[in-house]
Amino acid sequence: MGKAYEGGVPLAEVVRSGFVEGVHRGSVVVLDATGEPVAGAGDVTSPIFPRSSSKPMQAIGMLRAGLPLTDPADMALVAASHAGEEFHVERVTALLRDAGLSEEALHCPPDLPFGEAARETVLRTGGGPARVLMNCSGKHAGMVRTCLAAGWPLDGYWRPEHPLQQCLTATIEEFAGERAAAVGVDGCGAPVLAVSLTGLARAFLRLVAAEPGTVERTVADAMRAYPELVGGTQAEDTRLMRGVPGLLAKIGAEGVIAAAIPEVGAVAVKIDDGAARARTPVLVSALARLGVRAPILTEYAEPPLLGGGLPVGAIRPTW
Repeated sequence: MGKAYEGGVPLAEVVRSGFVEGVHRGSVVVLDATGEPVAGAGDVTSPIFPRSSSKPMQAIGMLRAGLPLTDPADMALVAASHAGEEFHVERVTALLRDAGLSEEALHCPPDLPFGEAARETVLRTGGGPARVLMNCSGKHAGMVRTCLAAGWPLDGYWRPEHPLQQCLTATIEEFAGERAAAVGVDGCGAPVLAVSLTGLARAFLRLVAAEPGTVERTVADAMRAYPELVGGTQAEDTRLMRGVPGLLAKIGAEGVIAAAIPEVGAVAVKIDDGAARARTPVLVSALARLGVRAPILTEYAEPPLLGGGLPVGAIRPTW
């Protein structure tokens, strides 16, 4: 995996009033239950940054390193990109308080909630940016608590050379089945590792196919049991996990989403221009190639495009 990502192919088109006004390019890979590729488009073997789609593997690494969590809801939050709704913030705050910490221990930057409704609530009540409101605060709370449990320093826990991040790097590489091609700085300040879409799909498949009682299965089960904590009330990965039995899904920034279903297969998508609106229709079309059908998938198959507040077109997968 020495070459750079070459970019993808047309995967979805933007149709307004019967006229194609735009095209989203990207890459997608579909693996069957054995991990063999059965469909794909674009460049699925070169590295991309999965962004927050890596969080389930990071959560596994934290638990392996001694993160003292027994409540599956807390495990789901550590793997989350939460919307900053009240129940998210309360649980992050509790994770910190139970360890004798405040939000000042977190390296993630102060932010407003990712979710539109939660953001409006904060502003309407006179609030402002805070570290616990940032969508990665659950992950960072897990990181600092892991450091306390393992006896590692909190100072610099976000730096790639810190023992925590070395542990998480090894975990991501293990589950992706490949070495990270690059290390970057994610939006929350923690490291993000470049792996291929095939490696990302392989990692998700390993989580859902793991034996009950293993750490990886524990994380997958926690996310599927508490999907509102993984995203939010209206988050697409939350609603997909609620609507498709057995589905594990996690979005990432810059147009990434990965999903897997036990005994069915796995999918990973990257939209080159980073548009979130195109990733889910492409995911739905990829799941259809695995024979997956559900009402929620029909809802996301061709998201409507509005004109004057009314549907006048759609985002349609084309690959």
